[in-house]
Amino acid sequence: MPRPLHSLMRRFRLIRRTTVTVSTILVLSSLALTGCTGSAEPPSLPPAGVYDHGPADEDSSAKPAPTDGPAGAVTRPLREAGWFCAQVRANADGRALWCRIARRDETDTAHSQEAQFLLDHDDQLAWAWFPPPQSSADREEWEQVPATAAPALTGIWPDSGDRVRQEIDDFVRDLQDHEGRFSDGIPHAGWRDAHADYDYSGINGLIVTARDASVRRWPFGAEHYATTMSSAVDDLRAGGYDCAYPPQQNCNRPQSNGYFRVGLHGDQIVSAQFGIGSLIESGRQTHPLSQEFPHGLTFLTEAVRGPVTERIEQSRRTGTGFTGIVAGTIVIIDASRGAVDGDDLVAYFDIQIGAPLTATRG
Repeated sequence: MPRPLHSLMRRFRLIRRTTVTVSTILVLSSLALTGCTGSAEPPSLPPAGVYDHGPADEDSSAKPAPTDGPAGAVTRPLREAGWFCAQVRANADGRALWCRIARRDETDTAHSQEAQFLLDHDDQLAWAWFPPPQSSADREEWEQVPATAAPALTGIWPDSGDRVRQEIDDFVRDLQDHEGRFSDGIPHAGWRDAHADYDYSGINGLIVTARDASVRRWPFGAEHYATTMSSAVDDLRAGGYDCAYPPQQNCNRPQSNGYFRVGLHGDQIVSAQFGIGSLIESGRQTHPLSQEFPHGLTFLTEAVRGPVTERIEQSRRTGTGFTGIVAGTIVIIDASRGAVDGDDLVAYFDIQIGAPLTATRG
């Protein structure tokens, strides 16, 4: 028989927490040991004022990433490398693209990496962000940023990729060699070319601000797929989540070691992440979704709630993951399977609904 669900869930949560904690300690330790600091603070995330506006024909229905024009060119290297890319929101001034890939380590834990792109109303790249990935066993974290950014940017600016690789390589070497091209602040490297201003740090990754294109009002819509946190919080509490909202955006469920956290724009939910298990015995689901969500996924709008719920339940029945668009909604399901014995299955799922606002981590 498979192990009890609560023990499997605890194992997966501990693995995730340990990974994040160790990664954070290593980053902070390297900064403390080198004593290197940057000449100025890195650019703010998000840039000041870009979301300080009213609705501007906001469209929050997700669509496949374009395959033509600059949007297609900048995402093509990522899509060909197995990344998922989508247009996650748009408005009168521009549109936001979001790309993601998940890699698994020897413990079967998924480590994700993202890339974000903002294009103006003429479809020119105005801003891009290549954050560091979650801790990964494939290669050093810093190497994954230029490995992602260089081919993507080369797709629209052919002479930019080699410079990105060289600048980041020089920065990392100087940091490791304790050389003093840094002064006060967070260690980072900044440079510019004919296309954009660039800033790289181990904390934020690579931020790219185009010189000849800009978006004044950044898209922030999420009303197509998500409700508000104030309307959803009572249902979360009914499912056993401890939610101190406002102001906290993280809810914990002690009895299952579960979590529920959101990215917000005001009270509007933009993205939601939560963990849930699956325990199938003799072909029957013995851990219904209603244990955590007794009134259903009420943080989703009625228009998408049914299709998204069915997609989640399909993964819970089969123990498999999913990355894609369901009813105009970004759905990411990272599955970690435990014991499988005939018609018995135990698994745990980290689920994300919606994509974060550009220049935020969700």
